[in-house]
This record gives sequence, structure tokens and C-alpha cells, in this order.
Amino acid sequence: MHRMIAAMRILTGLQPSGKLHIGNYFGAMEPAIRLQSQGEAFYFIANYHAMTSLQNGAELRQNTRELAIDFLACGLDPEKAVFFRQSDVPEVNELAWILSTVCPMGLLERCHSYKDKVAKGISANHALFAYPVLMAADILLYDANVVPVGKDQKQHLEVTRDLAVKINEALGGEILTIPEPMIREESAIVPGIDGQKMSKSYHNTIPMFGEEKALRKTIMKIVSDSTPVEEPKPVENSTILALYPPAEHAVMIESFRAGGFGYGHYKTQLWEAYWAYFAPMRARREEILREPGYVDEILRRGAEKARAAAAPVLDRVRRATGLSE
Repeated sequence: MHRMIAAMRILTGLQPSGKLHIGNYFGAMEPAIRLQSQGEAFYFIANYHAMTSLQNGAELRQNTRELAIDFLACGLDPEKAVFFRQSDVPEVNELAWILSTVCPMGLLERCHSYKDKVAKGISANHALFAYPVLMAADILLYDANVVPVGKDQKQHLEVTRDLAVKINEALGGEILTIPEPMIREESAIVPGIDGQKMSKSYHNTIPMFGEEKALRKTIMKIVSDSTPVEEPKPVENSTILALYPPAEHAVMIESFRAGGFGYGHYKTQLWEAYWAYFAPMRARREEILREPGYVDEILRRGAEKARAAAAPVLDRVRRATGLSE
């Protein structure tokens, strides 16, 4: 029987597969930052997962470091959250293997994410197919009981819950904690400039940080319809509206319904809103870049804490499976 988790233990991971975009921020980072004061937070850089689509070592190292800098710049507090690289906790791979021994093939074959990515041209490999098992290990290794996810990841969390139940039933006890999803319905899926889910895989992202002119150029490419300037603009399924920061959303809906402005005007307003919104974070990012060794020390300490939390969980599993005495 495992120890009871007195506080809410939250876990979130982000892939370093490219530059962070506003879909990452509103879908995962911003809610994670708000939650870090509400329980025991474990936030990690999912560099093993990134290898399903990125095999360039130098690029992966650079992306990992950039993600760490960006997450810290956006408000992650290493005094409140355990922040670490996935690859600094090798125990996750052992647990993933053990979970694989009870994972039915059909469970993975039904996962939509794998099918969607392959359909988009991403190479079909075993790691991409088995992604949900490693994700389950990420969650279960730390006794996480709350996992903030977008709608697109809800199915993977259901796989995690299924595998935890299978292990508990097979080994005869409450070996693994069964997590609950926390889904922010209003921003569970952030659209990209083409209206699809914003994803680096689809090349439709709006970066959080970068050069001013490049960001504006990207936002001006957002797909819109041909409604004349003077006419009211449709608010249903509007990518422009869906991308407005929440504080300005209601005002923009009113303006859309009133008519009198073209989409170019709204895209310019959207760019100005984002440039202002991320200004404090850009400033903090510059501060971090001027502190040599700061990020490395944060990740080193985070890995130590993560491994300390993982050790008793893996010990329970190893004992129950007969891998250790």
C-alpha cells in the first residue's frame, strides 16, 4: 500500500521540440504557473518525448535550454515547483517498461494523437506509437493526482489511468496513484494561424518571444474570411477572436458584431495586445540570460528533488513485481 498524498500533487510536462508558442503558454504554462501555489508542483521538460520527432542532438539541447529559460521567464518559481529535465530521471524509463507489460496493443491503437500525427506526415516510429506509455510513467512516477491537460491529451490521461488500474489489479494493491485530469475548457485547444490546433508539427504557431517585425508578420497571416469591412464579422469559429487574450475577448466580440473594421485592423490589434502582454516576460528573460549558470543550477536541484520523489514509487513497483526484494 502506498503512502497517502496529503496535498494536491500536480504534474505538467512540455516538449522542447521547437520554439515555444502562445498555444503552449495558454494551454499549459499559464495554468501551471497559477497552480504552483496550490499544491506540490512537478514541472518537467519532456526531452525524451521530443525525440519522437527531433533527432538532432545540438538542436534538442538548445531547445531544452530555451524552454527552461522561457518557462522561468513566464513565472515558474523554482522555490514553489520542482522543475527538471525528463532525461535527468532515468527511473521513468524503467517504469515505462513495466507499464508496457500490461498495456494492450489495442489501447495504443485507439489513440487519436498517433493517427493524427502520422496523417500529418510525421514519421511513424515505435516511440511515437508508445508515447502514451511513457507519458503514463511521467505521471505515475511522482504519485501525481492532478494533471492539467488540453482536450487533445485527455485520451492519453485515460490511458494513464487504465495502466495504473491494471498494475494495481495485477499486483494486488494500491501500488500506483490514479490521477485526475484538470481541463481548462476555455483554452484547452488554442488555434494556430490556419485555424487548426496550434502545433509546431503543423507549422502554424505564433511564437511567444522573438523579433517584433517577425511576430507581427506571422499574426497578419492568420486565415480570415471575405466579410466586407463595413459588415459585422462572424464570431463563431473565428481564429482571430479565439487568439485574443482573455481580458480583451468580450470587447472584441462586441466590435466584431458592430462591423466597420476590416480583419487587418483586428490583426494589428491582436499583435499589439500580444506584444504588450509578453513585455514583462521578455524583460525577465533578458535578466535570466545575464545570469550564467542560473538555469543549470535550477535544473540540477530540480532533478535531485524529482528523483527523491520517484525513488519510493519505483521501489513499491519493483517490490510488487518481484524485481527487487
